[in-house]
Amino acid sequence: MATGQLFSHTTQALFYNYKQLPIQRMLDFDFLCGRETPSVAGIINPGAEGFQKLFFGQEEIAIPVHATIEAACAAHPTADVFINFASFRSAAASSMSALKQPTIRVVAIIAEGVPESDTKQLIAYARANNKVVIGPATVGGIQAGAFKIGDTAGTIDNIIQCKLYRPGSVGFVSKSGGMSNELYNTIARVTDGIYEGIAIGGDVFPGSTLSDHVLRFNNIPQVKMIVVLGELGGRDEYSLVEALKQGKVTKPVVAWVSGTCARLFKSEVQFGHAGAKSGGELESAQAKNQALREAGAVVPTSYEVLESAIKETFDKLVGDGKISPVKEIKPPQIPDDLSIAIKSGKVRAPTHIISTISDDRGEEPCYAGVPMSSIVEKGSVGDVISLLWFKRSLPRYCTQFIEICIMLCADHGPCVSGAHNAIVTARAGKDLVSSLVSGLLTIGPRFGGAIDDAARYFKDAYDRGLTPYEFVEGMKKKGIRVPGIGHRIKSRDNRDKRVELLQRFARTHFPSVKYMEYAVQVETYTLSKANNLVLNVDGAIGSLFLDLLAGSGMFSKQEIDEIVEIGYLNGLFVLARSIGLIGHSFDQKRLKQPLYRHPWEDVLYTK
Repeated sequence: MATGQLFSHTTQALFYNYKQLPIQRMLDFDFLCGRETPSVAGIINPGAEGFQKLFFGQEEIAIPVHATIEAACAAHPTADVFINFASFRSAAASSMSALKQPTIRVVAIIAEGVPESDTKQLIAYARANNKVVIGPATVGGIQAGAFKIGDTAGTIDNIIQCKLYRPGSVGFVSKSGGMSNELYNTIARVTDGIYEGIAIGGDVFPGSTLSDHVLRFNNIPQVKMIVVLGELGGRDEYSLVEALKQGKVTKPVVAWVSGTCARLFKSEVQFGHAGAKSGGELESAQAKNQALREAGAVVPTSYEVLESAIKETFDKLVGDGKISPVKEIKPPQIPDDLSIAIKSGKVRAPTHIISTISDDRGEEPCYAGVPMSSIVEKGSVGDVISLLWFKRSLPRYCTQFIEICIMLCADHGPCVSGAHNAIVTARAGKDLVSSLVSGLLTIGPRFGGAIDDAARYFKDAYDRGLTPYEFVEGMKKKGIRVPGIGHRIKSRDNRDKRVELLQRFARTHFPSVKYMEYAVQVETYTLSKANNLVLNVDGAIGSLFLDLLAGSGMFSKQEIDEIVEIGYLNGLFVLARSIGLIGHSFDQKRLKQPLYRHPWEDVLYTK
């Protein structure tokens, strides 16, 4: 392996298996280091394509998403690092695919527990093809002021505290990702900081070894000293011992192997990582520390003294003139995400939507402040409508009236325009929503949409004290048909049963039916003109809803006017008729009816 520097200020990576947080942390590190281009060139999400929006400083950018490794490598030929966040089940296969791409030079495998046989194959292929594998079970690596892998070094606050936004003089390699964060901080306190840091991973067979990276650091001119943190278990540290003995490492090495406390236990102990288990005296932390000390590394007597050992080694290099002081720079401020800034009280942000009828943020959804469980236990569909439409719990007779209206208006046969449209659309092979919408779009002033108008005109006439004669004749002069009056089929001698049911219910339960009685008086006058000018269901619902609103005592005059003006009452018809339109759509699908074509004989062809 050997050679030298793995990363630079222009290194770009491909990120496998989208994870928002580690990618955003990489981009924030880029901005902190003053990079001109993001370090993540593309994302690979198997089977998905498109873009992912993320932040590069204050700028929102779109990073391409590719469905395959091959497509991503072809689209981004300069991206030579592959960061693999796949699970341990698929990490090996995807890593091998990446290694086989000519553009990929470094593969970092984050997953822990990759099968050892698979890892050995990856290592063999990488070494045969002069490529580098970091991991498995790694947090990654970092070149200070240039590039980092995923979650390496943790939060931005930690990165700034460890001075990783600019290069130092220390090369660092560790098995543990968590301990590498600790050592970055320690090294920053007593030296000019890290130049490059690598966590090789805690599995039994790491893709690259401690000595691989120490030998690399030895070839990097900017690295003046090396810090190594090993752990008990395995024999990786002995390859470093041999390199030191053979004089392959010419720079000062400060090393410590953790796990010396293992001897305090009576039986063998597993320390977190799969590889952190002593298989005998040779693999103990004490034996490794002694071997490293004898080979020429600076090895302290305990972990507590490691910081002092690093400081003494660094200070000697400075005193010998081998390290020049690093010019400190102030890193740019990373903008807070809006959610974080709001939570911390740093900013005020206007909301984009106002909602007063429901809230789903608690343990259970609430409708107008009433918990869902309470509605289910004690309420009905009418109660749901009263809460979501009128923002209050209406008396039971009101919610019953609403439910009766829904039942009576649910359907009126297949021949009315809404049902006809829904049937034709369903028979054209369209989906349920398309069929429903096709029928709903016919609702308006000529079909089912007269409830609001009936309520509006009846209310205005009654409130102004107009007689039925004055009202009807006044409408006639304006060229406006009286909404809620007239029917194609029903007449004086063939009354609409739906109207009679509504009137009977209202007279029994409503405190007042003044608007309905006025509508009946209007009907009496219009019947003197034509036998079919009866009060229809739109007129009955419209007038009775006025009585419901006025008689309940729960609405002000202004609120009643607003309800009528907004179109609440037509909402009842839309809600009710949706039930029937859905039924017609299902009916046609169930019957497997073919495409509808209107018969020629039912069309008047003329010039």
